[in-house]
Amino acid sequence: MTNELAEYKSRGARALVLLHDEHLRQCLTVWKRAKAADIRLPETDDEHYQSLDALLHHILRSARIYMFRICQNLNLPAPEIDPAPDVENVASQADQYVDHLLKQWRLPLADVPDEQMEPAEELYFAGMPYWVDAMLEHAVMHPIRHEFQLQELLERQATP
Repeated sequence: MTNELAEYKSRGARALVLLHDEHLRQCLTVWKRAKAADIRLPETDDEHYQSLDALLHHILRSARIYMFRICQNLNLPAPEIDPAPDVENVASQADQYVDHLLKQWRLPLADVPDEQMEPAEELYFAGMPYWVDAMLEHAVMHPIRHEFQLQELLERQATP
């Protein structure tokens, strides 16, 4: 991994882009295990948790939105990331979409120096102050959190 994205100007951004790649892929792997095990999510009114497919759509859609918001806050061109597959098709298109998403995630921040990643003024995301690197960290943690939840559901199902 040491040579991946070697051209990145910001080592911090590079690290977070690579961590996002790793953890989104791991989350998808655990999601597939949960799907194969017919895991049922706890009941809730939240539309993102109505099914495993809805959850995966939420995870993939969010990953796209994070990079769009980061680029917007850095005044970079919008990334060329296709919208996530709809809930009805997300399971069959997930692998192909994740490859596309993560390939596009690698591009926008390559030429952004550390000084631009940590600007003098706070940026805002969803009405809250965030630095760009904190937005990247949140993007990394999002699939980790859902992977953790799915792993716990799998373990709970396996324990009689």
